[in-house]
Amino acid sequence: MTTDPKRKTPPNTSIPLATRDGVGPSRTVLPVGSWKTILDYLVDQFPNVSASEWKRRMSLEEVIDERGVAVTENRPYEANLGIFYYRSIEVEDRIPFDEKVLFQDDHLVVADKPHFLPVIPSGRFVQETLLVRLKNRLGIDSLVPIHRIDSGTAGIVVFTVKESQRDAYQALFRQRQVEKCYEAVACANQSLKLPMTYESRMVQDEHFMRMCEVIGKGAPNSLTHIDLIEARGEHALYRLRPVTGRKHQLRVHCAALGIPIINDPMYPIMQPKPTDDAPRDYSKPLQLLARSLEFRDPITGSQRKFVSTRDL
Repeated sequence: MTTDPKRKTPPNTSIPLATRDGVGPSRTVLPVGSWKTILDYLVDQFPNVSASEWKRRMSLEEVIDERGVAVTENRPYEANLGIFYYRSIEVEDRIPFDEKVLFQDDHLVVADKPHFLPVIPSGRFVQETLLVRLKNRLGIDSLVPIHRIDSGTAGIVVFTVKESQRDAYQALFRQRQVEKCYEAVACANQSLKLPMTYESRMVQDEHFMRMCEVIGKGAPNSLTHIDLIEARGEHALYRLRPVTGRKHQLRVHCAALGIPIINDPMYPIMQPKPTDDAPRDYSKPLQLLARSLEFRDPITGSQRKFVSTRDL
């Protein structure tokens, strides 16, 4: 289920629509406003979905309120009412790389994600995401990732199967009880004395998609252990072990050390974003791989280690 974090959560959070094609229903809560009908609000709020498309969905009872009542096209507007609907994209190009399922039991599913594939639905991708692909492939609608990696990063992603066990696994990351190992191909820098530990204070950049480092405005909040695996001429293969899990942490740290990761479109310089109708360039994947995750399973008590089969 997708929830708008800026909206007030309704008192009844039950979900009256089932998962369809691997995608759970999205929810929005109607704000205070002057719209005459719920349809008017939806058309105004989601300009990429036409009024005729919303009417079609309503006729199929695919727009439901939090009480389980179908929303009709003439239904008057009601502020603070929770609305559930299916998010869909009319044209969604397939990302031409496949995930691998490395492990599956009653508790976890572990996937080896290719570059370019988002983990969860966002932007112009719904079906072409790791979560939805796995739901459709395995027939497990309850799958939820317990951590995230960027769409450009390849490697290990772990999902929980049972909702009742989800918090126990997510707590491992909150409490830093997971050993994470990444590999990256980046520029060679002979001046770096490796292995080393790098820490800095990271905050949101002026551009909403980026993070940046600041000096003298608080204690460090990000820490990464960095080592050299092998030299590759002008480039090198590095091992990165993040202790903290800040957004874009490895990419920011590598750029700050003068070893920007190859094919990084954001760091150290933000590259122009391709237009939505431009074909994607799959020839230059970000050279960052989530190589392995290791932790003690809070449910079974066994030591778990999952290793990607991919190479950079």
